Amino acid sequence: MSSTFEGATPGFLVWRLSMKWRVAVDRAVAPLGLTHAQYSLVASLYGMHRAGRRPSQRQLADHTGLEALYVSKLARALETAGLLERTRDARDPRAVQLALTEQGRDVARRAIEVVQRLLQQLLEPLGGLDGARTREFTRDLTTLLDVPLTPSTEHEKEQS
Repeated sequence: MSSTFEGATPGFLVWRLSMKWRVAVDRAVAPLGLTHAQYSLVASLYGMHRAGRRPSQRQLADHTGLEALYVSKLARALETAGLLERTRDARDPRAVQLALTEQGRDVARRAIEVVQRLLQQLLEPLGGLDGARTREFTRDLTTLLDVPLTPSTEHEKEQS
């Protein structure tokens, strides 16, 4: 373990790793005209499209973990850039469905390749993308993501 992080809490390490990843992805996808947040949308839409799905903004927000309002803002920017289409859902006029344009699918494919190479670099110490330690790490991350977090105040603790 790096002496820089000796004694660090798991929360601090999660924060540092998430920031390291966000900055690295931002830099990697910038030449394609994307930010990390935009990449998360186009890559998710690409995967959903391949699975035959055309999600609503709400479904995409739930999938990515981003706030619905932020997804709406990102989707408008990606639509302006010609990478995605937003259409009203015929079954629910309040819902907006999202789909990548042909140009969007091309950019998404290239961005996914770039980020996969970056992910391979990150996971190399764990045996790479297909390593046993990576599979274990992925299971641990999934377990942590499944834990509901509800912030409580000091006052609520005192009341219980």
